[in-house]
Amino acid sequence: MVLSIDVGTTTCKAALFDADGVLQKLVKIPLSIICETPGAQEADPRQWANALATICQEISTQNKIRAIVVSGNGPTVVPVFAEPALEQGLLYAESAMARLWLDQRAVAEASEISGLVGNFVDASFVLPKVLHLCRNEKELYQRSKFFLSSFEYINYLLTGEARTILHADDALRWYWTNEMLDAVGLDRAKFPPFCRPGDVIGTVSALASQALGITQGILVYAGGPDFLVSILGCAVVEPGMVCNRSGTSEGINLCTNKPLDDTRLLTYLHPVAPFFNVSGIISTSGKAIGWAKELLGLQEISFATMYAIMEQAPPGSGGMLFLPYLSGERAPIWDPDAKGIFSGLTLATGRAEILRAVAEGVCFAIRDVIEVMEELGGSVNAIRATGGPTESKFLNQLKADVTGRSIVVPLIGDAELVGSMVLARTALGDYATRAEAASELVQMGQTYQPNVALAPLYDELFDQYRATYRALKGTWRTK
Repeated sequence: MVLSIDVGTTTCKAALFDADGVLQKLVKIPLSIICETPGAQEADPRQWANALATICQEISTQNKIRAIVVSGNGPTVVPVFAEPALEQGLLYAESAMARLWLDQRAVAEASEISGLVGNFVDASFVLPKVLHLCRNEKELYQRSKFFLSSFEYINYLLTGEARTILHADDALRWYWTNEMLDAVGLDRAKFPPFCRPGDVIGTVSALASQALGITQGILVYAGGPDFLVSILGCAVVEPGMVCNRSGTSEGINLCTNKPLDDTRLLTYLHPVAPFFNVSGIISTSGKAIGWAKELLGLQEISFATMYAIMEQAPPGSGGMLFLPYLSGERAPIWDPDAKGIFSGLTLATGRAEILRAVAEGVCFAIRDVIEVMEELGGSVNAIRATGGPTESKFLNQLKADVTGRSIVVPLIGDAELVGSMVLARTALGDYATRAEAASELVQMGQTYQPNVALAPLYDELFDQYRATYRALKGTWRTK
């Protein structure tokens, strides 16, 4: 058995897989976000510790677990103060509030670091967040033993070992080097040593075994950021294949034969050699849809009911257009000052049109990334989509219609959990390569073909989408 855990932004998930890769148990635990100061998007690491305890209680075959792999949202920063300890029966490492990837307080620091390294560094990345903390909460910075991500924090609880998981050997520019730390005056000792996905972090400690009821000595392998393991969980292991990971945010990852170096996208080594991964990250996709749901006072209805309301509006939302830049935007515009926009409101605009426009806006953001990929010479074939939003057939079809690409949904929608299992099974020696493991263990489900009759409408609206941003770019900056 392999136990996969994923620490998401709004949900912590875990899955137990048997030797054939068949899902035996799935656990989902809701998480909360705290926004108490402007720009802040934080989470209490104690809720992750509680989620880990619940997961281990739910797993009834703990003695058969061969390995544990943890993935999670990134880049999230947890200032850790102390070693793991039992607090009233809870396995917990004392820490400050975690700065989520959504946190936008480090825009000035990101700009400064970008200038130092000659490469764009976003405010969501680790180094700007830590630098902002150092300059604005010096006592907290001094007290911090080291800084971990959400999934690295869980690894720390399980093993007592602090490691930073570098998702690709050529990705240091989005993390840090000793030279970068020295240049901005940060303490090297507060940044744990790097390891790679699939490396052994350690084994389940005696303390973790006592607290969680799982067997001491179980191997804990490095997972990594959710977008990375999702690539394997969708079996995107050949050039031209695309993984679209949906959730609070959106990741679009294209497998290529060669790097497509351009500041609008991120390019680094693919988890399957010798390929490259070209990545575009959208800040608020599912988050934007959830925001619209609450904005219209629909908190009490299910997402399925909300999508049914969207279907009542015509394609194109009656001329409505939405830019989903509710927390700035990353790829392909990398503009922390960008804001969300509704365009085309009239007295005839109703609830259904507003909701559908938000969903279409998210799909336009995905198309924006895909068209940049193709502009740079990438070949984008069918898109394998994963994550909670793929449970909606309406949304899957809408993605196909807006992007003009087929959307294929794996049978297990939580691809990050499957991808972590693929990493573990390869590291354990069950498969010779990650590509072999993914191809054998991942199964595809339904395919959604684009409605070609809607192509002219969505082509026109996409041009308006891009033009609206260009017209407003630079007008939102806070003075």
